[in-house]
Amino acid sequence: MTIQNIHALFLKCSRVSIDTRKIESNALFVAIKGDRFDANTFAEEALAKGASYVIIDNKEYYIDERTILVQDSLKTLQELASYHRNFLKTPIVALTGSNGKTTTKELINVVLSKKFKTVATVGNLNNHIGVPLTLLTFTKDTEIGIVEMGANHQKEIEFLCEIAQPDYGFITNFGKAHLEGFGGVEGVIKGKSEMYAYLKANDKLVFVNVDDEIQNSKTVDFKRYSFSGQDKTADVFIERVVANPLVKIDALGVTIHSHLIGLYNANNISAAITIGHYFGILPSEIKEAVESYIPENNRSQLLVKGSNEIILDAYNANPSSMKVALENFIQLDKPNKAIVIGDMYELGEESLSEHKSIVDFLANECSFECHLVGKDFFANTIKKDWLHFYATFEDFADFLSDHSFTQKIILIKGSRGMALERTLEYI
Repeated sequence: MTIQNIHALFLKCSRVSIDTRKIESNALFVAIKGDRFDANTFAEEALAKGASYVIIDNKEYYIDERTILVQDSLKTLQELASYHRNFLKTPIVALTGSNGKTTTKELINVVLSKKFKTVATVGNLNNHIGVPLTLLTFTKDTEIGIVEMGANHQKEIEFLCEIAQPDYGFITNFGKAHLEGFGGVEGVIKGKSEMYAYLKANDKLVFVNVDDEIQNSKTVDFKRYSFSGQDKTADVFIERVVANPLVKIDALGVTIHSHLIGLYNANNISAAITIGHYFGILPSEIKEAVESYIPENNRSQLLVKGSNEIILDAYNANPSSMKVALENFIQLDKPNKAIVIGDMYELGEESLSEHKSIVDFLANECSFECHLVGKDFFANTIKKDWLHFYATFEDFADFLSDHSFTQKIILIKGSRGMALERTLEYI
C-alpha cells in the first residue's frame, strides 16, 4: 500500500495513536517496536478498543482488512507525517536549542494563537516519533504549526527538518547539553545548526537573537528577523529586562510582566515577542498573551510552601542552564536565600569536570547555604561552610528530616533523573 493510500485512510480516522492504553474510537494505531516490547503484539487489542486501522510490520500479527502491513512501522509513520505536511502546506515555525525549547514553544503558541489557529508540539514530544505525531495532529483548519525539535546527537535535527520542512526557525541557544551524544560543545553547535543549514538551503526565514555572537555570525547572510537588547537597528529592540525574580520586559511600547523566573527566560520571552511581531500580532495582544502564560511541570515555577518561597526548576538541567540559573538567583535582591541543586546527566567524560565547575562557582560567588545532591557533586566535595554535599537524595532527605527551611527563598534545580521536586515533601 502506498503512502498516498495510507494517508487517505488516515484522513478518515480521528487521530494517530502509538499507545493502546490511550486508544480512541476511530483511531489509526501504529505499532512501533520499543526497546522492551514489540507493539505489533497490541494490534488486535487496538482494534478491539475501537481503532479503525492498525499499521504493523510483522506479518504474524495480521488480523484482517483493517491491518496495514508495512516493512517498517516507524518509517511509515515518518513518511505519513511528511506526506500530510505537504498535503496541508501549513506554515511551520520550528525551534530547537540546548535550553528553553519547551517554554519558548509554549510562549510562541500563546502569542500566535491571538490571531491564528495554531497547533503546537504537546509537552516535549520533540524526537523522531514526537515530531511526526505532532505533524499528524494538524488539520485543514490549522493556520500555523509550531514544532519543537530535540536532539542528542549529530544529524538528528537535519532528519527532523526533512520530515517537518519548516518555513521558519529559531534556535534558543547553544549550551552544554547532551555532551555525551554530541561529543562536546562544538558538536552541540554543529548539531543544532543543522536547522540553520536546512533553512538556508531552502531559502526560509530564521528568527535570531543578534546579541548571541555565534548565532549572529552564523546567520548574517540569511533571510532573518532579529531581536536585540543592544542593537537598536534590530527588527525588535528589547528596551529593558528586569528579573527579581519574575521577568519584566519593555519592548514595542509595552511593559510585559511575565510569570517566568530568571534573566535566562528573557531570551525565550523576547523570541515570542519577535515572532508575534513578525506575524502581525499587536503589542497589546503580545503583552496579554505572555502575561497569561503560567509555567508548570517543574519548569521555573514560583511556589509558596509554608513560610518559604520556592523557585522550582527541577524539570531538567545541564551546565549551561545550571550556571545561568545560579547566576540569576545569586543576583536576586532577596534576603535568606538557599540553593538545592542535583546532578546533571548525559555529560559523558566531561561530567566530573562540569560538576567541579559548578562547585567552584558556588565556592567563589556564593556565601549562603547551598545543598548539592548526587554522586558527581559529592565526588567534588570541598570544605566551605555554606556548601553541603550528599551522595544521594536519600542522604539529603535524612538531613531535611532534622532541619527545616524557614522564611527562605529556595532555588531547586537538577536533571530529570534526580527528581528534586521530592524536596517539596520535606519543606
